[in-house]
Amino acid sequence: MKTFSHGFVDDKYTFLTEAPIYFSQCSKNKRLSLTELLKMSSDIAVEDFAQRGLSRDVLVQHNIAILVSRNSFKIHRMPSENEIIRILTREEVPESFQLVRSYEFTTMDGEPLVSGLSTWIIVDIASRKIIPTQKFLMREPPTESVSHNCQMPARIAVPENAVVLSKRTVSYSDLDSNGHVNNSKYGNYILDVLPERFFEREFSEFKINYSKEALLGDEMTIVGAFSDDDKQMIVAGRTDRGTSFEAVVCCK
Repeated sequence: MKTFSHGFVDDKYTFLTEAPIYFSQCSKNKRLSLTELLKMSSDIAVEDFAQRGLSRDVLVQHNIAILVSRNSFKIHRMPSENEIIRILTREEVPESFQLVRSYEFTTMDGEPLVSGLSTWIIVDIASRKIIPTQKFLMREPPTESVSHNCQMPARIAVPENAVVLSKRTVSYSDLDSNGHVNNSKYGNYILDVLPERFFEREFSEFKINYSKEALLGDEMTIVGAFSDDDKQMIVAGRTDRGTSFEAVVCCK
């Protein structure tokens, strides 16, 4: 059985894992799905903190949850079925109210696949209030950042001409142990409303922002709008509590 590398490299802020891309992780086009891209990005971030002594159990004992807020990915080439890839993640200098993390998905030979940046909020579990990053003292924060080949996560504006694409009920299989829809599951919500012509092209960018949590039984309305050149689609999911997510999918 092949052994894959896993652990910190170069310095205490850069974490590496190697992983095969399985059939079940891919879409019809035999490329890694957006859902799995979100899942792998989230999982390696959680593992990075766990290896530094900040597992979810430890965080909960300190009444803290760290939740992904925004993701921005530049897709050079989406990983393919049966390909073995490397994923590097690095915690960057935090913003006032958000932790910042970078990602580099590459082939085993170093060919760029996906470059990404994400932001995360630190939440007091009891009060549900956001904790400023300077008050998160459970680890030594990074003091420098490096340049990345993708855009910084930012606000996504949903056009006024966005139309209703579908409606769905939040199901038990959508939830994680925080009791709300897991961030990666929104990838399915997006894929299910993308037109077939988008899957016939290569994705070039993917951005998603999370806002109001969606809970079991919530009715979510998915709206969307296309750019004039038909290479970009903006998608948003809304419940009675407000907007749960906003996303941008771009094709080459």
